Amino acid sequence: METIHQNSTDFILLGLITHPKFPGLIFAVVFSIFVVAVTANLVIIMLIHVDSHLHTPMYFLLSQLSIMDTVSICITVPKMLQDLLSKEKTISFLGCALQIFFYLTLIGGEFFLLGLMAYDRFVAVCNPLQYQIIMNPRVCLLMVLGSWAVGSLDGFVLTPVTMNFPYCGSLEINHFFCEIPAVLKLSCTDTSLYETLMYACCVLMILIPISFISVSYTRILITVYHMSSAEGRHKAFTTCSSHIIVVSIFYGAAFYTNVLPHSYHTPEKDKVVSSFYTILTPMLNPLIYSLRNRDVAVALRKVLRKYASSQRL
Repeated sequence: METIHQNSTDFILLGLITHPKFPGLIFAVVFSIFVVAVTANLVIIMLIHVDSHLHTPMYFLLSQLSIMDTVSICITVPKMLQDLLSKEKTISFLGCALQIFFYLTLIGGEFFLLGLMAYDRFVAVCNPLQYQIIMNPRVCLLMVLGSWAVGSLDGFVLTPVTMNFPYCGSLEINHFFCEIPAVLKLSCTDTSLYETLMYACCVLMILIPISFISVSYTRILITVYHMSSAEGRHKAFTTCSSHIIVVSIFYGAAFYTNVLPHSYHTPEKDKVVSSFYTILTPMLNPLIYSLRNRDVAVALRKVLRKYASSQRL
């Protein structure tokens, strides 16, 4: 079997569904989700930038989540859409490496950002009088930079190792983008030790922010339980509910991908779960926050009213 060395050839992406009967329909659905996701995230970023009422730590962190989601969906979905309409479904060695790097950076960054957003909610509910002091602009900036740094460290460590294995044969990746487990299946050498180390790394990347989230929401629940005011309990729940939903979706998919043993995995299941990360989650996050958040809804109505007034002039 011919061994393929670095930078010598292209990989072939088999897609979300191998040999789909209705590629045009799949293209229409995925393209619609892509447009909604990018538009919704850009709207969230714009609203937080222009509305002074949203210049708070919580919304600053939310704007960074929207930036991550926008970049994340733009890494994989445009290539996926191109492949649905093209007979040539190739991706260059460099293109594959870049997909892996940015995917790892953004997923790792989002793991930690969601954990830090739980800490923000903990301070807001459990220590509201000190909120602006504890969550000052410097701390918020360090949180964001730390999330990006941890994610990029994951990308810088795992991408070169993955792409330096020798690859063989047809180089058909049974996936719609270059995800490491799918790429490693094409390697000519034994990658079991590397996969074990990568598994340990991924579990650690999940456990640290989940610990943050668990401790934060345990303290929040205790505080809410001792609140005498029903209105205060409702406000605390409303403040945290959007984040809890986003965390549940994101970490649920992460648990399947990174924690469950290989015996539970099949290429078809892996592709469906990966679509949550790359396609559905970037669309759901801004919708969940905008639909369940009164401040965002009010800011959106203000912008729309200003736009309507300017059109009438």
